[in-house]
Amino acid sequence: MANTQQDQRGKLGTSAGEFDAVVVGAGFSGLYMLHRLRDKLGLSARVFEAAEDVGGTWYWNRYPGARCDSESYFYSFSDRLSQDLLQEWTWSERFAPQPEILRYLQHVADRYDLRKDIQFSTRVVAAEYDDATGRWVVRTDDGGQVTAAFLITAVGCLSTTNLPDFPGRDSFRGDWHHTGVWPHEGVDFTGKRVAVIGTGATGVQAIPEIAEQAAHVYVLQRTPNYDIAGGNRPMTAEDGEEIKANYRDIWQATRETAFGFPYEVADRTALSVSEEERQRIFAEAWELGGFRLGTTFNDLLLDEKANETASEFLRARIRERVNDPEIAELLSPRDHPFFTKRPPLENGYYETFNRDNVTLVNVRKTPIQEITPTGVRTTDVEYEVDSIVYATGFDAMTGTLFKLGIRGRNGLSLREKWAEGPRTYLGIATHGFPNLFMITGPQSPSVLSNMPVSIEQHVDWITDCLRYLRETGRDTIEPLPSAEDDWVDHHNEVTQTTLLPMANSWWVGANIPGKPRNLYPYVGGVGTYRQICDEVAARDYDGFGQGSGGTASDGAFTGAARAKYTDIAES
Repeated sequence: MANTQQDQRGKLGTSAGEFDAVVVGAGFSGLYMLHRLRDKLGLSARVFEAAEDVGGTWYWNRYPGARCDSESYFYSFSDRLSQDLLQEWTWSERFAPQPEILRYLQHVADRYDLRKDIQFSTRVVAAEYDDATGRWVVRTDDGGQVTAAFLITAVGCLSTTNLPDFPGRDSFRGDWHHTGVWPHEGVDFTGKRVAVIGTGATGVQAIPEIAEQAAHVYVLQRTPNYDIAGGNRPMTAEDGEEIKANYRDIWQATRETAFGFPYEVADRTALSVSEEERQRIFAEAWELGGFRLGTTFNDLLLDEKANETASEFLRARIRERVNDPEIAELLSPRDHPFFTKRPPLENGYYETFNRDNVTLVNVRKTPIQEITPTGVRTTDVEYEVDSIVYATGFDAMTGTLFKLGIRGRNGLSLREKWAEGPRTYLGIATHGFPNLFMITGPQSPSVLSNMPVSIEQHVDWITDCLRYLRETGRDTIEPLPSAEDDWVDHHNEVTQTTLLPMANSWWVGANIPGKPRNLYPYVGGVGTYRQICDEVAARDYDGFGQGSGGTASDGAFTGAARAKYTDIAES
């Protein structure tokens, strides 16, 4: 595949030319955006992709056990792309593994002949708005330069790895790997002593797989998570037939629910039922697997006492599955409510700690002091290992956007504008950066949702917006300051009604030293957010300045976004 992509880069040539739109990234969002721009609007587009192939996060994240945590049949493109594709493609597992998701995205790229407009192995190093021409000037690491009327980021929310700067990190003489940039040829841990640093979603998936191979695994945990039983299994022919027969209803449900899943949050509070009934409801959701436990009651993210009922249910499941009571307690969260960090889905994670070749290390009690040439030293002891796996996550939501070197009007950098946290309108655009669209950007549902659903909603909204501009004889659009201020205030107000700020999660940027502490995704709900965006569009893109040639002097702000939220909340 790599040779094919190098041939494609050669055919496209060094980055040069003028386009209607430049898209950065060729994962789910970049592929769908290219299809809409080129095949639905008839626009010229160039996609730049740093990898050698399509896939986005599923190209890079090849660590052992990598799989989606939304169920396969709705972790895909919907009927918005193709009814035929839905019927043709059959998933092999309930939660698809990385190789299968990558094959799916490669198939989509081939089916729609998308590769001819993607330049692989090419990183965008600068994207600067030219005030004189009203166009974006995009420079790449191959020395090329293109211009475009519209710049669309499709870089994903989890694409810039976080590698902690431990003292002595570069002195380690063994092999080390970050889960987010795993070697394509895989890693053989047979007979090796391995340290895994981090127990978030990637660690939870990788640790059981590594423990099957390694001589010994030291799991260095700072904060335990509420890990939910995934319940992964092979998909049967009957599964596929039932799903394909009901796809239209399934996809419609994903667009209307709070998290983009085809099941809604139950309309009841946790303390409104008896303890016996509550335990039955939790147990039923647990057996079904996936994120259903988080949708059993409508106040789990609003009320601490309600949340504690779910938290204790999960801690009890840990105690049942881990033989050593002390280890079970170390694996049981006590410092944050359930679902205030994204709960990983696990398949055999807790049972892994019953193995003789696995040691859990509490690095909150004995922090990591340094990486030595032969291992990892805490305040208590040095663990001599042959390999280190950094399952330390990402600089989420903003990390990759900042790396693109985006500068708007008057040379203002996006990093400078967002120095105290993101400021957007609808999480899709930001004042001072005309014709910049951010697919699943900060202050949109993004990582608080089933990602393909939110991706499609943003891409379709952008497509409709570009069509509107063309039909009204305009070519420039930019949020008005008043609309942006109101959305940021609304985003923060909705956030404060929830328990999410209580956790030191990557959702609030707590994993990156010096990163402003804000809730980065919008917690108002996928279905609600969709209605808000539709209302803004229906009101001639209320809150957006519009015009031509780089000016955006037309347009008004009447508060349509907030008003729509209020109408929904009160209905």
